[in-house]
Amino acid sequence: MTSEDRLPARYWRLWWAGAIDNVGNGAFVTVVPLLAVTLTPDPRLISMVAAASFVPWLLFSLPVGALVDRHSRIALMRGAQLFQAVIVAGMVVLVAAGAMKIGYLTAGAFAIGVGQVVFGIASQSVLPEIVDTRLLGLANARQYLATTIGQGFLGPPVGSLLFGLAVALPFGLDVTTLVVSALLLTTLRSTSRPRLGETGAPQRHAIVEGLRWLVRHRLLRTLALLLGINTFCFQLGSVTLVLLATRELGVTPARYGLLLAVAAVGSVLGGLLTARLTRALGQIPVLVVALAINAVAFVLLGLSPNAWALAALLALSGLVTAMWNVVTVTLRQELVPLDLLGRVNSVYRLLGWGLIPLGALAGGLIAYEMDVRAAYPIAGTLRMVALASSLPLLIQAHRQGPQSAVD
Repeated sequence: MTSEDRLPARYWRLWWAGAIDNVGNGAFVTVVPLLAVTLTPDPRLISMVAAASFVPWLLFSLPVGALVDRHSRIALMRGAQLFQAVIVAGMVVLVAAGAMKIGYLTAGAFAIGVGQVVFGIASQSVLPEIVDTRLLGLANARQYLATTIGQGFLGPPVGSLLFGLAVALPFGLDVTTLVVSALLLTTLRSTSRPRLGETGAPQRHAIVEGLRWLVRHRLLRTLALLLGINTFCFQLGSVTLVLLATRELGVTPARYGLLLAVAAVGSVLGGLLTARLTRALGQIPVLVVALAINAVAFVLLGLSPNAWALAALLALSGLVTAMWNVVTVTLRQELVPLDLLGRVNSVYRLLGWGLIPLGALAGGLIAYEMDVRAAYPIAGTLRMVALASSLPLLIQAHRQGPQSAVD
């Protein structure tokens, strides 16, 4: 690898900030459902906690996208982390005092979700300011690895272990990692100023401009809709994963984090292999294969006979999900103009993540009315139908090139 092919030092500071944050986030995401199970046995209420964390994507994605194109993306990321640290610190106090209720947990999940909307859109939009376009695929793969290691390998087992010692400890860990990550981001400065900030375009017009750009691009529009269906299905199945693991398959709370860590092996492999696979096969074929395998894996997840089979199928799902994420994020960064990237990302994430709360509620209802295993096969079948309906356009985009898919 020549010096021109190496990721710059500024990128690695951003990478370390994300890597540290992901450890605390992995612990937090793991222990929230474990805490919810101790507060209520009702899968509908447990699903409400998961739904609340994603509702902000439905409510705030579009205005946040305009905000990201108007102000420093690094500053917005830092502010979002400090905001989340304050919210989680409040949850630490409630848990330590024995005053946590399912309603408080739901409200806290919603507030954390607001911070994640700002941080998520800003972090995906800032990368082209730091990394050369030809290195975006490699940079996104490395960032996905950091996310997987933190949220999959380190965070879950550490979080579940601390949860067993004292319920407040994993929340305290999340506060610490959020603050440390925010401090690391203070060493970074944006190298370019989004044009929206200079023109002072009204926010409503700015949002419409991003929406119009995405609607006209057939490939990215289709990928956004596919993401929406697939994230709906993912949450529909996964919202009661904690019940499937602990109640059906006998996984203890301490081992639940280990289960997620084993499952994260697939995500790591996906992050390592995606750049090589896209060079060999092309971006669109990798996406099609990833969607097809994930659909089959979800059908089989509901039939898991034991925890090992469950972990293996989760690992397979994680592998192809990593492939999807790396390729689609890279495509957006390559195809969308930098001054529009925040707004287009916000519309994309609204379409892609807006149905997650409904998926969570639907999964809880299915588990309550039918069985905790039923949601996964239903979700896998829906994923198959969505892929089949979009396949002609994806084949056309592969033959003609992603840049040509514009109305």
